[in-house]
Amino acid sequence: MVGSLDLLPRELVSKILSRLPVKLLLRCKCVCKSWFDIITDPHFATNHYVVYNNIEEVEEEELLVIRRPFLSGLKTYISLLSWDPKEPKGSVSSEILNPPYDYDSDHKYWTEIMGPCNGIYFLEGNPNVMMNPSLREFKALPESQFTTPRGTYSFTDYSGFGFDPKTNDFKVVVIKDLWLKETDERKPGYWTAELFSLNSNSWRKLEDDAVLPLPFEIWGSSRVYTYVNHCCHWWSYVSNSVDRRKMQSTRDLVLAFNHVNECFRKIELPRIRYSREEEFATLVPFEGTIGVIVYPVRGTEKVLDVWVMKDYWNDESWVKLYSVGPVMVVYKLVGFYGSDRFLWKDSNERLVMYGSESKEMRDLEVYGKYDSLRAARYTQSLVSLHRGNEFPHQFVSCCLVPDPLLNQTDTDLISFLLHLDKATMCVTETRHGSQTRISSILFLMYIERGLFYLYMHEKIIYSQNAHE
Repeated sequence: MVGSLDLLPRELVSKILSRLPVKLLLRCKCVCKSWFDIITDPHFATNHYVVYNNIEEVEEEELLVIRRPFLSGLKTYISLLSWDPKEPKGSVSSEILNPPYDYDSDHKYWTEIMGPCNGIYFLEGNPNVMMNPSLREFKALPESQFTTPRGTYSFTDYSGFGFDPKTNDFKVVVIKDLWLKETDERKPGYWTAELFSLNSNSWRKLEDDAVLPLPFEIWGSSRVYTYVNHCCHWWSYVSNSVDRRKMQSTRDLVLAFNHVNECFRKIELPRIRYSREEEFATLVPFEGTIGVIVYPVRGTEKVLDVWVMKDYWNDESWVKLYSVGPVMVVYKLVGFYGSDRFLWKDSNERLVMYGSESKEMRDLEVYGKYDSLRAARYTQSLVSLHRGNEFPHQFVSCCLVPDPLLNQTDTDLISFLLHLDKATMCVTETRHGSQTRISSILFLMYIERGLFYLYMHEKIIYSQNAHE
């Protein structure tokens, strides 16, 4: 058998293997030496990423989601959701990425997800991490050793994640706003920037005056990973008011960072919204360019305007592509899937997907408290984070486990919750002949936040007063 496999042309074998999922390819490495050589070739990994993730007829669509499902604690769950696109009302399956023990606690959490970039994702939080879920690779980034200039402190970080094909390097750029300690004020456009390189596994300072196109400010409301033409993007604005607190006149723009040239630029925008108090504006990626989705802040029935920059390098090429809606039960955009499907957090903090062409809403059956839901398309990748310069504790593996918070049973959820700290379960047992009925009540007490959860009959009920 092995001999006959070796007779097949290498190019033909490579084309066949490039259409297989990563999990199966990892097994195929053991078939024969020639297959092992093909699958471990970096060029095959790059080609596989493009071919496999662009197959038109897919059996499953997948999302990578981060969320905090409980009111108490900062613990973040990383979930891999999948469903059959041919069954609009079909069930959703979910697995939880089980991080290494050192990163599985309330003190380790993530607030933003960026990716995919060649199948690699960046999670912003404590700590910042890069990961390849397909290969179960998980790498915590080292902390930056740079300090803010004398007399200043940093209040907010804005991260961007991307890939430099010239050096085969994944990079993270972090922009920090700076405040004056003496007056506790910050002048508009007062920033500093740092860059992390996976190849060197280190941070370095970017020269502020040379690369940052001052002045500008950054909105914190645009949460969709927008990486196009090797550039990451932030929704920004420039204030034309002398008194910054009045904000009498502002002009929206997009700030971009090129991960190849390591330089910033401003992208000018037409007036696509008329009030930042009344309308959200969220950056989204389109094929080869960027777009902006504008929708009302208030109301449960919204109309979405989709603008696109037809020519990425031409600031004058913005056009309104189409409008969607009115859409019911829409609260805030947290993701964008393809070119016509919107990922929303609804008023009940559940993740839903809406297709502008199909006009169908799909409940993805996961929820996240305190505006913690973030979602990104999941793509399979053989691209490794290994660069050969990591210490053992800097690079670890993780695994996927069933998600008991999705379509859970009593047994699954109780078993899962008992792994959490400060949990107590009361169990009563009643016997009726040969049958035994077990009733269970699970209390999770979080003294430091004055909250408790009561689990009973497949529901979690919470109260602000622990004595109720």
